[in-house]
Amino acid sequence: MRTVHSIDEIRGLPRSGSVGLVPTMGAFHAGHLSLFRAAREECETVVVSLFVNPAQFTSADDLARYPRDEDRDSELAAGAGVDVLFVPSASELYPPDFRTWVDVEELSHALEGEHRPGHFRGVTTVCLKLFNIVRPDVAYFGQKDAQQAAVLRQMLRDLNVELELRVLPTVRDLDGLALSSRNAHLSPDERSRALALPRALEAGRQAHASGEDAVAAARAALNGLAPDYVDTLRLGDATLLAAAAHVGSTRLIDNVLLEGELP
Repeated sequence: MRTVHSIDEIRGLPRSGSVGLVPTMGAFHAGHLSLFRAAREECETVVVSLFVNPAQFTSADDLARYPRDEDRDSELAAGAGVDVLFVPSASELYPPDFRTWVDVEELSHALEGEHRPGHFRGVTTVCLKLFNIVRPDVAYFGQKDAQQAAVLRQMLRDLNVELELRVLPTVRDLDGLALSSRNAHLSPDERSRALALPRALEAGRQAHASGEDAVAAARAALNGLAPDYVDTLRLGDATLLAAAAHVGSTRLIDNVLLEGELP
């Protein structure tokens, strides 16, 4: 595996066949590795970006707390068959004279966007930059970040970007908690309480299958967790039930599929 840090370096690498890109912020877990393996199976060259994007954080404290371990991430990426690990600095992607931002209206301002103002502007801008820098044929994302995928899909359509966006199912621990880099911040007691989130979403899924109100059922099953939101979300032809809640100082998001198939 080759690690590169500059735009000039990655643009200077030879290209052969299809290129798959997995954009990440590091702190790799089994969910990330599932994306790497999917890209490895489907593409001839696999590029993983590792960049903790300051533009998508709404709190300086949250940015500072985000887990980082580049050496461990590098080992995991190499073990999963990644060809290129792209690790740019903030100044490489956002030079001092940077002035251009991408904002997908409406979709970026609901759910996550309502509670994290400016978050998706940071996501869409950095992803478009990565797409332009790496020039992949396929980009891979996880279902846990379903609204992000929906926002990016809208951006690709609106800006006529020729790129396939693949969304893979959420990877969970055996007890049902969705894997997340932020799970490292949970104490044992908080992790136990966090299980109320996937269990509530499953209650909502079962209610929907019975013709009942999925949102109401999920809210009723949160077992004391105070959600930022519980609502439905469209991703292509699929309908998901999505929620976000704080457990201690850690904010978790999750969703389940209600109808359709992930695009």
